[in-house]
Amino acid sequence: MLGCSLRARRMRARVRRLALGFGLATLGVLSGCASGWEGVPYLWQSVDGHLDLLRRARPIEEVIADPTTAAETIEKLRYARRARAFAADALGLPRNGSYTRFAALDRDFVLWNVFAAPELSLQLERWCFPVAGCIGYRGYYHRADALGYADSLRARGLDVRVGGVPAYSTLGWFDDPITSAMLRYPKSEIARLVFHELAHQVVYVKGDTTFNESFATAVEKLGIERWLAHEREHGGDLEEEARYRRFQARRLAFIALLQETRNRLANVYDDASLDDPARRVAKEAILAQLRSDYESMKRDAWQGWSGYDRWFDDRVGNAHLAAVGAYHDRVDAFLALFASHDGDFARFFAAVRELATLPAADRDERLRAMQRGPGH
Repeated sequence: MLGCSLRARRMRARVRRLALGFGLATLGVLSGCASGWEGVPYLWQSVDGHLDLLRRARPIEEVIADPTTAAETIEKLRYARRARAFAADALGLPRNGSYTRFAALDRDFVLWNVFAAPELSLQLERWCFPVAGCIGYRGYYHRADALGYADSLRARGLDVRVGGVPAYSTLGWFDDPITSAMLRYPKSEIARLVFHELAHQVVYVKGDTTFNESFATAVEKLGIERWLAHEREHGGDLEEEARYRRFQARRLAFIALLQETRNRLANVYDDASLDDPARRVAKEAILAQLRSDYESMKRDAWQGWSGYDRWFDDRVGNAHLAAVGAYHDRVDAFLALFASHDGDFARFFAAVRELATLPAADRDERLRAMQRGPGH
């Protein structure tokens, strides 16, 4: 009991030093405070929320051995433990204490991200913090706090999205745990999330959300394919792979629909021949078409599967579509870069680190060129 208390005091002291010195870096969503006293409550909800997560975390082996642990939880934690070892052994992702502990939560998500964009623009609002740089979202551990902040942004005339997050990375500052929110997903999705979050510990460019998230999304895609092949070769659950394939096909179809919608909106906003009232009319028609196309996809291609209904809980607007772009706009470029290094993760990571040193404009142009492919 005394040792546990001492550990807790030491952890609080470390977080307090981080908070007072430069803000807590947690994949950007937990970072720092805004200028003046306005940012203090936000900073401390970040610190308190992360401290609570760390207090809840127990070694996975201990949770598995606990006779009160549910059988399904044990099965998924064993799977997560294997995937975590594979990430280090086969993918070259960091070998450390991240995702070797488990935190049981009393909520559906570990936190909620708030995204915002102007009424007639797909440019995300950005919040700037000392460690993570300027990022396109803010994270809250309590949904009510996220919704309250979202309301304040809507009062300024912004389009807003609030989305639940099952996992995050502190970029190696702390040993981030597997959360019960992650275990709500199929097993292969747990592996995918672990690969994604560990990728942020490999390369993170301060202030470039699209670079960071597209890179991590590429790593998760590459990693899950190798992981599923490994599982297949070692007598893994073929039905689990089939479930992943079905889910991934639906995910890609949905993302394609969102990207098409975003492109249509971008054309409207960039059309100099339109005034703002005309843009508003066109915007509403495009968003109505998105909802109609989704319902058709759900009914005809997915036989009623409704996994993305939650995405439409908010009033869909520019923030929804701009946020999708941050995670997917440069994924194909990173996949092309991986292929150009013969599928070698170590060489790929070295090339990404080199890219990360370039000025932002040069970095993005290099990625655009890779996305276009040779000869374009």
